[in-house]
Amino acid sequence: MQEVILIKDGELALKGLNRSTFEDILIKNIRRKLSALGKFRFEKAQSTISVSPESEETDLDEAAEIIGKVFGIVGYSRAAICEKEMGTILHTAEAYLGEKLDAVKTFKVESKRSDKKFPLTSPEISRETGGYLLRRHPHLKVDVHSPDIVVNVEVRDKYVFIHGNQEKGAGGMPVGTNGKGMLLISGGIDSPVAGWMMAKRGIELVAVHFASPPYTSKRAEMKVHELLRKVAVYSGRIRLYTVRFTEIQETIRDNIPEDMFTLVMRRHMMRIASMIAEKENCQALITGESVGQVASQTIFALNCTNKAAKYPVFRPCIGMDKSEIIEISRKIDAFDISIEPYQDCCTVFTPKHPKTRPTPELLDEAEAAVDWTELLDTAVKTAEAQFISVNQNPEGSY
Repeated sequence: MQEVILIKDGELALKGLNRSTFEDILIKNIRRKLSALGKFRFEKAQSTISVSPESEETDLDEAAEIIGKVFGIVGYSRAAICEKEMGTILHTAEAYLGEKLDAVKTFKVESKRSDKKFPLTSPEISRETGGYLLRRHPHLKVDVHSPDIVVNVEVRDKYVFIHGNQEKGAGGMPVGTNGKGMLLISGGIDSPVAGWMMAKRGIELVAVHFASPPYTSKRAEMKVHELLRKVAVYSGRIRLYTVRFTEIQETIRDNIPEDMFTLVMRRHMMRIASMIAEKENCQALITGESVGQVASQTIFALNCTNKAAKYPVFRPCIGMDKSEIIEISRKIDAFDISIEPYQDCCTVFTPKHPKTRPTPELLDEAEAAVDWTELLDTAVKTAEAQFISVNQNPEGSY
């Protein structure tokens, strides 16, 4: 019996004449994610993309699991293919879904007939199929409102698809349909969640991490790699820039009033991220900041850091409670990594009493004590770049 995976692309149906372009990007993303499993054929028809393995040895369970984590897919299901003849449809429905029907108490049949030449209407197909399955599974009862399983019969132009309940997809938009964004990732809970949220809206991620050896360890950098691999399960591979930030932080410590340490540090991070973003042709910066979560994230402080950024700053967690952010972190399997006790540069030289109501003018005046140009240029020029992908070992090789 030939099997395929049917994909519903949801939001893309609203794209009008541009829909095909979005679907092509979605197929490209799926093909890349499935490449390790072998080759697949893709067909587009009636708001559905069918994915067919070219080899009978392909693991469709693993393929379906991967597809469930591709942004741009609202739902998916494994389906059997059969000829457009009613007797064949009935036998295929029983052969393909019989075991599942044995395990439940209620069901219903839903039919769609895009081929209007097929001799039976959709209600007639459902009635015939439902009656046939009831005769073979007498314990079953029909429940049209909340059935345990829905038997779907889709009569298309070429053949018929038969499948059970649709699985929920990752939703959102295909990655790459809404430009590129530079994610500032620290190693905490919030920034991986922010990256995941923006990738869900179709943004291709590039990441930057600030390391301050010897104050921060190599293990802290590896932690960031592990977090990005969790995000990459959904977003695809991510180019990461690791910036050596030690000299800038020590210069801040030696020349800036203590209550402004964190704010000046954040502003320099924005400047460096903007410089790398320009090189990478990004259109926005992305952070995990949430209003009021810490002193550097008051509305006054955020206004000051915005002034240092060359690009719009997307903060998808901005209005979320910590519990809501943690819920998403657990969902993408990043939480346990995020809480590992490896210090990042954001906790180096933390002031005892940080300023919570700063102004851009006050920070401009404090920063004027140092010519930062060479320090910033050096940080960008010496940044180490590498791709982080799902199938990558913890040491970072490919």
